[in-house]
Amino acid sequence: MSFALYIARRYTISRSKSTAINIITGIAATGIIVSTAALFVILSVFSGLKDYSLSFSNTTDPDLKLSTLKGKSFMMSSKQEQEIKQVKGIAVYSKVVEERVLFYFDEKEQVATMKGVDSLFTRVNPIQKSVFGQWLMPNSIQVVPGRGITNKLSMGLSDFTHPMEVFVPKAGKGAIQNPDDAFNKTVLAPVGIYNINDDLDTKYVYTDLGLAQELLEFKPNQLTSLEFKLAAGADENDVRQKLETIFGDKVVVKNREQLNDSLYKMLNAENLVTYLFCSLVVVLTLFCLAGALIMLILDKKENIKTLYGLGAEIKSLRSIFFYQGIFITALGATFGVALGIAIVFIQQKYSLVMITNTMAYPVNFNAMNIVIVLVTIFTLGILASRIAAGTVGKKLLKST
Repeated sequence: MSFALYIARRYTISRSKSTAINIITGIAATGIIVSTAALFVILSVFSGLKDYSLSFSNTTDPDLKLSTLKGKSFMMSSKQEQEIKQVKGIAVYSKVVEERVLFYFDEKEQVATMKGVDSLFTRVNPIQKSVFGQWLMPNSIQVVPGRGITNKLSMGLSDFTHPMEVFVPKAGKGAIQNPDDAFNKTVLAPVGIYNINDDLDTKYVYTDLGLAQELLEFKPNQLTSLEFKLAAGADENDVRQKLETIFGDKVVVKNREQLNDSLYKMLNAENLVTYLFCSLVVVLTLFCLAGALIMLILDKKENIKTLYGLGAEIKSLRSIFFYQGIFITALGATFGVALGIAIVFIQQKYSLVMITNTMAYPVNFNAMNIVIVLVTIFTLGILASRIAAGTVGKKLLKST
C-alpha cells in the first residue's frame, strides 16, 4: 500500500477532533448515499414505465413484420411460402390483410382498420389475453373490435337488435352511377372485444383473412403483410436477411422497435432527460463532498506541513485527499446502490406505491442501471476530489 493511500484510509476511518468537520463529512457521505439511491430508483422507475408502455405494443406487434415497399399489397407465391417454412429461426408466421374501411352500427359510423388475420395470428401476437368474449373463428363473419370502437358505436356483444356492417370502397375508375355499387359490404358478428389502451382500442377490427380478401377483392395469395414470431435464440438479422432474399427488394422487414420508432424515441428521450436532471442533483451533492474535503484539508493543515517537512512531495499530499474523496464516494455509492436495490425489490414484492387501487407503480430491476449509476457517481466523485485535492499547494503550506 502506498504512503498516500495508507494515510487516506486512516483519515477516512478515523474521526476528526473537530465536531463540525465530522458533521460536514457525514452530511456529504449521506448526500452521496441518498443521491445514489434516488438516481437508481428513478432509473428503475423509468425502466418499469418503459416496459409497461411497450407491453401494449408487444400485444399487437410481431417480432418481425414484412410489408411491401410499393403499393398496398403483394403477391406471395407457393415457392416463397415453402422457402419461408425452411428459414431457421421462424417459429410461426401469419398472413395479414389490412385496410381502412367504414363500420356502421345503429346509425353510427366509425372509420377503422379492418385487419384480416389467419388462424395462426394468435400464436404470433398474444392478443387473446386482452379479449373479452371469444376470438373469431376461421372462415366466418365474426369480428373482434376494440373497446374504443364499440364505445363510439354504442355497441355491445349481446346487442342483436341492430347488425354491424362494414363498407369497403370498390376499386375502379370513373364516376359512380349508383352509390350501392361503390362499396362491398357485409354484415358482421362481433364475438369479442379487445381492450389494450386508448390508441389501439380505436385502431383495429379483427376479421377473418378470407373475409377481408373477399371484401377488398384480393386474390387468395394477395396480402398486405406477413407477421413473424421468432424462435427462442433466433438471430433476428439472419432471419431478416433471408426474408429479404426470398422476396427481393420489393419488401421491407421491420422489427417491433422499428414499427414503433416514435414511441421508442419518445421513451428514450424522456429517460435521457430524467437522467441528466437527476445527474445535476448528484453534481450538487458531490460538490458538497469537495467542500467537505477542503474543510478536512484545512483541519489537517499542520499534519500536512509536518509530512511536507519530512520529505513528502506536494503531489503525494494531494493524492491523500484525492484518495480520501474516492473512499468516501465508494462507500456512499455502495450503500446508496444497496439502498436503491432494496427499495426497488420492496416495491416489486409489496407494491407500496400504487397508481390505482389495483395497479402498482411499475419498477424494473436492471443491472445496466447499476452500471450507469456507478459510472456517474464515480466520474463526478473523481472530479470533485480532484478539485478539492488541488487546493493543497505551497501557498497552503506557507500560510500560518
